Amino acid sequence: MGLRRLLDNMKPLFKEGGKLQKLYPFYDAIDTFLYRPDFTTRTTAHVRDGMDLKRIMIIVFFAVFPTLFAGMWNVGFLANSAFQANPELLAAAKGWRIDLLTRFVGFDPGNLWANLAHGAVYFVPVYIVAFAVGTFWEVLFASVRKHEVSEGFFVTTILFPLILPPTIPLWQVVLGVSFGLVIGKEVFGGTGYNFLNPALTGRAFLFFAYPGQLTGETVWVPVDGLTSATPLAQGGAEINVTWMQAFLGVMPGSLGETSTLAILIGGALLIITGVASLRIIVGVLLGAGAMALAFNIIGSESTALFALPWYWHFVLGGFAFGTIFMATDPVSAAMTNTGKWLFGILIGVMVILIRVINPAFPEGMMLAILFGNLCAPLIDHFVVSANIKRRMARHVQH
Repeated sequence: MGLRRLLDNMKPLFKEGGKLQKLYPFYDAIDTFLYRPDFTTRTTAHVRDGMDLKRIMIIVFFAVFPTLFAGMWNVGFLANSAFQANPELLAAAKGWRIDLLTRFVGFDPGNLWANLAHGAVYFVPVYIVAFAVGTFWEVLFASVRKHEVSEGFFVTTILFPLILPPTIPLWQVVLGVSFGLVIGKEVFGGTGYNFLNPALTGRAFLFFAYPGQLTGETVWVPVDGLTSATPLAQGGAEINVTWMQAFLGVMPGSLGETSTLAILIGGALLIITGVASLRIIVGVLLGAGAMALAFNIIGSESTALFALPWYWHFVLGGFAFGTIFMATDPVSAAMTNTGKWLFGILIGVMVILIRVINPAFPEGMMLAILFGNLCAPLIDHFVVSANIKRRMARHVQH
C-alpha cells in the first residue's frame, strides 16, 4: 500500500499542468504495470476476454525466461569448457568480466552457477542497454504523440538481446534497438501499426551493416583467441554436435536460440494462454518439413545441406526461437485463420530455401520471417476476398 500511496502522491506532478507533465506516459506505464487502472472505458467497447495487450506482453516476457537461463548457461558452459581445455587462454584473458568471475565463481564448466554467471556477465549488459534505449524511444514518441507508453517495447528489448551473439559490442546494441523500434515500429504509428517485427528489423539492420560482428567463427564463444562456428555455418555434413546436444542447446549460437527444449517450454505457456497461434507454428513446421524432404529427394553433390534431414533443421539456428516467439507476433503476422496457416507455411518453406540454396545466409529464419511479415497483409486480403466471394455466391443461390 505504501507504493500505491507514493504513486498517487506523485501523479499530480505528471498530470496536465504539473512540472513533469511531458513524462506522464512514463509514469502511466509504471503505474498500470504495477496496478490495475482506476478508470473505465468511456466509449463503446468490444470485450472478448480478459486478455489485453499488457497481459499478453507480460506472458511473453515470462515465457522467454527458460530460454534466457538456458542461453546464459550455454554461453558460460562453452566459455568455461574452453578455459578448462586451454588454460593459456584463461591466463591471457583480461577485463572486468574475467576479474569478477575469478573473484566470485571461477570457471568450472561442471558448476551450474559458474556457467550461469559467466553467461550473465555478457547477457545482462546487453539487456540493460537494450532496455534503456528502448525506454528512451518509447517515452519520447509517447510524449510527442501524447499517448500512453505501449508495453510492446518490453518484449522487443528482451527478445532482441536473445537473437544476438554474446560478443556483440554494446554500441551496436544501441543502433540495433534504435533502428528496430524507430524505423521498424514508431514511424508507422507505434505498436499495432508496424508490419515488421521490430526485434528482427533491428537484427537485420546489424546483420547487413556490421556482418563482422554478427557472423563468423569468433563471435559465438566469448573467449579471446578461440574460434567456433555454429552448426549451420559448418556446412551440414560437418556438424560436430549430436542431435540431442542441439536439442538441449549445448552448441555455439545466439544467446537465446540454442536450446530447443527451453524454447518449447516457453512456447507451451504461449500456446496454453492463447498468446501464440498454434496454426502459425504448425504451418511453419509443415512448410519446413516438406521443403527439407523435397531437397533430400533432389540431392546435391556440391551442397551437403541438401541431405540434412528435416528434424535437424528444427533444432539448428534460430528455427525454434523464430517459430515460437517471432513468427507468432500478433501484430506482424497474418490475422485470418486460413491466413495463419499460409503465413506459417510460407515462412517454413522460405527458411529451408534460404538455408540450403544460398550459402551466404546459412541461418535463414530472420529473412524468412521478415519476408512473411511483408506478405501477411496480402495473404489476409486474398483470404478475406475469397470468403466474401463464397458468401456472395451462396446468397445468389438462395
